[in-house]
Amino acid sequence: MPGRCSGKGLYERYIQERLIMTILVTGAAGFIGSNLVKAIYKEYDAPVVVGIDNMNDYYDVRLKEERLAELIQYPDFNFVQGNIADKELIESIFAEYKPQVVVNLAAQAGVRYSITNPSAYIEANLIGFYNILEACRNSYGQYEGGVRHLVYASSSSVYGSNKKVPYSTDDKVDNPVSLYAATKKSNELMAHAYSKLYDIPSTGLRFFTVYGPAGRPDMAYFGFTDKLVNGGKIQIFNFGNCKRDFTYVDDIVEGVIRVMKKAPARQVGEDGLPVPPYAVYNIGNNQPENLLDFVTILQEELVRAGVLPEDYDFEAHKELVPMQPGDVPVTYADTSALERDFGFKPSTSLREGLRAFAQWYKEYYG
Repeated sequence: MPGRCSGKGLYERYIQERLIMTILVTGAAGFIGSNLVKAIYKEYDAPVVVGIDNMNDYYDVRLKEERLAELIQYPDFNFVQGNIADKELIESIFAEYKPQVVVNLAAQAGVRYSITNPSAYIEANLIGFYNILEACRNSYGQYEGGVRHLVYASSSSVYGSNKKVPYSTDDKVDNPVSLYAATKKSNELMAHAYSKLYDIPSTGLRFFTVYGPAGRPDMAYFGFTDKLVNGGKIQIFNFGNCKRDFTYVDDIVEGVIRVMKKAPARQVGEDGLPVPPYAVYNIGNNQPENLLDFVTILQEELVRAGVLPEDYDFEAHKELVPMQPGDVPVTYADTSALERDFGFKPSTSLREGLRAFAQWYKEYYG
């Protein structure tokens, strides 16, 4: 019967599409990348995930190696060690695996590091991203459908020292205060141009101060903990008059997963040319926390987890210092567009997130 055959055909095609979904995640051994890969395997039916990471020593490589050891346990996880700035390598990955969704999380991170090591940011964040864009563009002539959606990490740092809060994606972001921020803004501009010229559906995500277990040791919550454990002093910038919109890694990952599934629509404008299938969203907790309050909660959770003794003299290990170059006094995400389009808003409280980190730290370092 035609109706039954038609239904069966649609079902088989649906199953086939689900089974052959191939997702490329760059920066797969990184903090967000590794958590995203694990979430993909929970969310999708039998996906093929290709991860690339250069495994550099910007921070303790053992953390990356241990994250990677978890990922290689998953079926159909394919890891490539290499640099996204290597054009031939990226071309070969696209030719072999033919990804339908690309999530670019590979980047040289860190605002302060960009002040003393600018070349690392040009290579990874500009040349590397250009290679990803080119591979996406060329995919349409290489395999059926090509890349359906490019999702890439931007940053709250693009807002610079904007006075208006909360930060909205409608705000002007033309005055970065660090090279890191400039490279992230450049990524958004490059993606827009490629979306317009080559009809590549792309979505940029401005992450706000991501934290959580097994995170980056250069981030304040992790670095502060290391210093306190070793009897050092923690420096609190701008004499404590700073606010950060701390966003738990699980909330970031859920946001990325939701965005991956809904690419901006391809449309043709009145001029007969493509309307760029392009979007940018904030992913933040929409609740900035004063750094002094943050430190207090961190201290309480480190004591609770047994990382530090109950009689630890915190006041003797705190130092209030001036604002540092490249830093900003406040970050605060307007997430209304994310809520509107995806029905999602990060909700993990700072105490809940720092408690999870403190428990992980105790288990990992003893």
